[in-house]
Amino acid sequence: MLRKLTVKNFAIVEEVSFEVKEGLVVFTGETGAGKSILIEALGFLLGARAHLDWIRTGAQRCEVEAAFDLKDFPAEMRKSLGLKMETVRLRRELDMSGKSRAFLEGQAVPLSVLSHWGDSVLDFHGQHEHQTLLKPSMQMEHLDQFAGVGALRQKINTAYEEWNRLKIQQQSIQLSEEEKSRRIEMYCFQIQEIDEASLSAGEEEEMEILLPRLKNAEKIKRLTSSAMGALYEEEISVQGGLLKAQRSTEELAKLDGSVAEPHQLIGQALTYVEEAVNRLRLYGEQVDVEPEKLDEVFARQEKLARLKKKYGSTVDSILSYRERIAEELSALENAEQRAEALQSRLEKTRRQLSRYCEEIHLERLRAAQKLSQKIIQELRELGMPSVRFSISVDMEEEHFSPTGADQVEFMLSPNVGEPLKSLRSIASGGEISRVMLGLKTVFAQEDKVPVLVFDEIDTGVGGVIARAVGEKLFTLSRSHQVLCVTHLPQIACFGSQHFRVAKMSSDSTTTVHVENLDRESRLEEIARMLGGNRQITQVARSHARELLEKTSRS
Repeated sequence: MLRKLTVKNFAIVEEVSFEVKEGLVVFTGETGAGKSILIEALGFLLGARAHLDWIRTGAQRCEVEAAFDLKDFPAEMRKSLGLKMETVRLRRELDMSGKSRAFLEGQAVPLSVLSHWGDSVLDFHGQHEHQTLLKPSMQMEHLDQFAGVGALRQKINTAYEEWNRLKIQQQSIQLSEEEKSRRIEMYCFQIQEIDEASLSAGEEEEMEILLPRLKNAEKIKRLTSSAMGALYEEEISVQGGLLKAQRSTEELAKLDGSVAEPHQLIGQALTYVEEAVNRLRLYGEQVDVEPEKLDEVFARQEKLARLKKKYGSTVDSILSYRERIAEELSALENAEQRAEALQSRLEKTRRQLSRYCEEIHLERLRAAQKLSQKIIQELRELGMPSVRFSISVDMEEEHFSPTGADQVEFMLSPNVGEPLKSLRSIASGGEISRVMLGLKTVFAQEDKVPVLVFDEIDTGVGGVIARAVGEKLFTLSRSHQVLCVTHLPQIACFGSQHFRVAKMSSDSTTTVHVENLDRESRLEEIARMLGGNRQITQVARSHARELLEKTSRS
């Protein structure tokens, strides 16, 4: 579970830090107070794409840090880092240059590490997911997650890529003779041009090192000679002075043993000077004034520049291009011989892909029936007693894609007498929220992700339905830590921990304050929510007290 969250210089947040408890943790506050900013900050920490406008005005960087229970993470992840403490600290920074840095227990790590750790411990439901749930592609993702067909999906994707690659090869074989001849001639010319250049990996980097030496050869030799003269060759040199000092301190050490250490240091200095002189001598011998060599490097750079304009931005990409067109050339030149073998491979791959598609189709059908029943049960508990829900899984044979040959669609009938229709065509905001909450509840039971985050799951609901949503979130919190941003008192009253988020403005700045509410403060906040942010009345306080007491008894 999440233990602590610290946010610094993120959007309008200057600095907030608070500890989080188990159960249902609710965040309330007026519209625009910054509740969702805290959720965005948590998403940023765990790998979301960074935006410079997240850095607070006037600050140089933003920073988010969180502490999680280590036991919530998979054993192999804990073992890979040798962590044995009770909690683990994750931190991410973003500066004005756009550079983002990630840390795990104070040690710099790739951002993918935080993202991977985040995926294993926390599941987000943000406001944007209301719309993504309407997309059939996302509905298929949800169904496949429930069905547990990830390995089969990977097989399908691999087979589809192979099938598609073979189809492209077959098309190249089936080109007209005129087009085939044109391509063969073009590929031969390109291969010859690249081969004549005798490219080698890393040569650009070598020229970048060599060119400054050649361009400044005279200056380099003059400076090298000057340095060697000052150190060794001139009448009054560093080495000469050190030798004189060494002789003097040697005599001194005989008279006073305390001078032994300075004498040793002078000896060491002489050794360093001699090493410097030797290295400068070798360096100077390697540098020659060669105008012809400089012209050769410039000419080579020009040749590489011409090739890069045609075939790739680097020498490595040019060589990769050459390898690819050589394969295509071989395929074109041996088209007739390869056609029969290619057709055989294509048919074999098609049959394999078709088998995989049939297999995943059956798995999806079975999962669709089970998932539909679970979602119906959840929706009925969320105030939709007459709901019908079904998942359509239609297979289009030979219409292959990286996910198979199925079209998946969530179908909903919220009221008695209404036919099942696609979710995207009939669902209201409140219905979408409840379907999403139902899905999250089902998946939470299946995958055991310990922390669930809901950012305004209550969109489009109110009254009795809002209380049903609150009860569902409270039920979820018995087996998970649930963080919930809400504007409804019927949901907030179910929280086992309640934070009020407030925005405070002065003449020049705006800051966000997060307060962990005690019993009396919580009563006032619920009363404020009931009163629509107007002045709190005794009637509102009485209603708030009734809500809280009723919730505590449920």
